[in-house]
Amino acid sequence: MDLGKGLRQALAKLSGRYVDETAVTELVKDLQRVLIANDVNVRFVLEWTKKIKERTLSEKPIPGVGLREHVVKVVYEELEKFMGQAHEPSLAKQRILLLGLFGVGKSTSAGKIARYYSSKGLKVILVGADVHRPAARAQLQQLADQAHVAFFTLETNDAVAIATAARKLSDQYDVVILDSAGRSAFDEELARELKDVASVFEPDSSFLVVSADAGQVAGKQAKQFHDAVGLTGVLITKMDGSGKGGGALSSVVESGSRICFLGSGEKLQDLRAFDPHAFAASLLGFPDLKELLETAKRVSEEENLEKAWNDGKLDYATFLSQLKAFKKMGPLKSVMQMMGAHDLPDDVMNQSEKKLKAFESAVLSMTLAERNNPALMKESSRQARVAKGAGMKESDVRELVQQFEKTQKMLKDVKKNKGLLNKLSQQFGGKLGG
Repeated sequence: MDLGKGLRQALAKLSGRYVDETAVTELVKDLQRVLIANDVNVRFVLEWTKKIKERTLSEKPIPGVGLREHVVKVVYEELEKFMGQAHEPSLAKQRILLLGLFGVGKSTSAGKIARYYSSKGLKVILVGADVHRPAARAQLQQLADQAHVAFFTLETNDAVAIATAARKLSDQYDVVILDSAGRSAFDEELARELKDVASVFEPDSSFLVVSADAGQVAGKQAKQFHDAVGLTGVLITKMDGSGKGGGALSSVVESGSRICFLGSGEKLQDLRAFDPHAFAASLLGFPDLKELLETAKRVSEEENLEKAWNDGKLDYATFLSQLKAFKKMGPLKSVMQMMGAHDLPDDVMNQSEKKLKAFESAVLSMTLAERNNPALMKESSRQARVAKGAGMKESDVRELVQQFEKTQKMLKDVKKNKGLLNKLSQQFGGKLGG
């Protein structure tokens, strides 16, 4: 069981029962089991849960807050406090050195960071200086192409020579990201090479990439690399699929290092600057509205969806664009988690994903006239033809039509409500019309 789900289930046991010392003691034991099962250091677990128990029993809830809500608030605040400071990436000209062992996703993380800064309007170049791993530079060049940024390397196995040339690229680019060599384990040879590379590249930031499945070993790795070249912070990958994520997080913080980025998934957009407030909230099942709105805004701009809002009209062509935009926001599971729905059953998620795909197939089976004139799709004969073309049941197409009409009505209602529209406009950066 992952850390977030375990924490949420432990807190859920307080529902419907009187919260007294016995209930708090049981909660503390549940939290301890969850944290230790997620490879979190036992000493930290005991210290953290001791603080939770002391605060829960000694502090009075603020007016209007029930005992259960008070316990959740204490757990949240102690979790956020432990995670340290938020990371606000600098948008100034800079050189970034990426460090890490084999298998942690360092090259993929280089592509993600490149995309991150490029999306902020900066001119970015990736530099391949991993001269030991076969095809490492070819892989990095592919990632640069995917991120739509420049790529540089030299036909040599001298990493210092590549780093020396990369240092000069700061005259042409805002962000220069150098992917250094790794090893299967940290050793003196790697330490010497990284010191030499850092001395000529002169990075403004040095990020260590560690995998969440390293667990408590992540803290040891952070200390080793910091002693060798000095770290600005740590990027933790594979946060979406590791039961040891809690151990990696806690051990990195205990080592004195800062968590700067979290990576999850294989797509280049699956990277976010570390925010302890948002991270603690997501673990406990609170919605991440900031992330949801930022993602929706980005997709809206890419798909040019504001036209539908400005016109107050909706046809199936626009509806198809909205479906595609929704898919761009990420897997349905990720979108639902941003909304605070973390523990929906997999069969429910799978059915919803299937419906989205079926709706898209149906719209693609419509004629251009039908897409532009929604009233035509009320005819049963047209619904039958579309169902056949999309390989669907007629009842599924009827459901699509009904869903479309509900969305159309909602859009008209929103257009009538100027106050609501203005609020939405502010949230989406003034992109919606009044």
